[in-house]
Amino acid sequence: MSASTSVHSDPALPIVVIGAGPVGLAAAAHLLEHGLEPLILEAGDDVGAAIRQWGHIRLFSPWRYDLDAACTRLLEAADWAPPRPTALPWGRELVEDYLQPLAQVPAIRDRLRTRARVLAVTRGTRDKTHARGRESSPFLLRVQEQADEGPRLVEIRARAVIDASGTWGAPNPAGAAGLPALGEQDPAVIPHLTGSLPDVLGTERERFAGRRTLVVGAGHSAINTLLDLAQLARQDPGTEVHWAIRGQDPSRTYGGRDADGLPARGMLGTRLQRAVESGVIQLHLGAPVHALRAAAQGAAAEESAGVVVELGEEGSGRRLLVDSLVTATGFRPELEMLRELRLELDPAVEAPVRLAPLIDPEIHSCGTVPAHGAEVLAQPEGGFFLVGMKSYGRAPTFLLATGYEQVRSIAAHLAGADAAARDLALPETGVCSTSASVEELEPVMIGVPTGVQHGRAGV
Repeated sequence: MSASTSVHSDPALPIVVIGAGPVGLAAAAHLLEHGLEPLILEAGDDVGAAIRQWGHIRLFSPWRYDLDAACTRLLEAADWAPPRPTALPWGRELVEDYLQPLAQVPAIRDRLRTRARVLAVTRGTRDKTHARGRESSPFLLRVQEQADEGPRLVEIRARAVIDASGTWGAPNPAGAAGLPALGEQDPAVIPHLTGSLPDVLGTERERFAGRRTLVVGAGHSAINTLLDLAQLARQDPGTEVHWAIRGQDPSRTYGGRDADGLPARGMLGTRLQRAVESGVIQLHLGAPVHALRAAAQGAAAEESAGVVVELGEEGSGRRLLVDSLVTATGFRPELEMLRELRLELDPAVEAPVRLAPLIDPEIHSCGTVPAHGAEVLAQPEGGFFLVGMKSYGRAPTFLLATGYEQVRSIAAHLAGADAAARDLALPETGVCSTSASVEELEPVMIGVPTGVQHGRAGV
């Protein structure tokens, strides 16, 4: 497979970018610099729709890693004042101080459609089992637009497609085997479940204050929620915080601490370890979620008094009654919309096959990911690319700087320019741990998943 695979050549057709998050807007900016015509389709009401849902979370990487070069050039031409490079932005600041001003630049604004959800992407006039004339045919996107008079379906043709739609809308279930835990989809249980990053100290404070909460997960989304809950427990002693992980050792979640190349990232693990050791957070080891059951207040109760969580293997007898369960178990790419494209994805990570070995969460530390672009992300369907968090599939180690390099390279490739990837020199996590022997591994750092707050969710 090579990035030189054929792209439909009609210059009258746009290059569609799916998603108006940081990486999608960066893709559009780089395309514009090469004289190419992007069309940005965003399912939400505005740019950065997913980030707005975790705007209460602070990123652990400073602004200098969070800004794309082509976007910065567009903004500076519009008299935008860049933030202090060493400051750590909140999610809401990433939107308000960067993405919103970028969306108001005419070059982006005039090529952006919000409330436009891509339902399917195909190519040509026949399904993917037909090869004849496929590479010379344009892509066809079926899009649901939310107009004032109601939803309508439209079809858009494109010479190439860059999918930067992220994974925020497809969270993993609480169950450990990739399936929902028994009872997880019970209507009586669902009200007790929250997404990955609830606003514990803000809009959702009343839900958690003075109550018992269980957080499931071992990435930075879980860490941030646990630290917020620990702070709430200090303010309201009636608040009880539980944390369940599947493994027997939390050290990988604690991360590199003082050895982390990003001090704010290392401090998250340090603070979490202290909260566990002090007893503010009660840690449950070897505790995958097996089943969930609503707990009634009484025989005639109309409302549930919480949810009973069965931890461990079936029949283990480990049960915990909680008011809320936070499923910080990561995300997976939504691939149904791409069913009619010819793709090669890793069967486990669900990332492009050349990228998957570089990001597999079992053997990877995000700071060691080599820069990669069009060559690594190329698909058998020439002219189609997965980028940003979605390109990482189920791996939780994405950083914004990596996504910016992806789209810089792809834009250059589509323009026929030098698309070679450039070194990023990303900070290491400072962690090296694995269950495999050294002889079984390639010479690459092993480390804590760094989360996905740099582009989509969880930090």
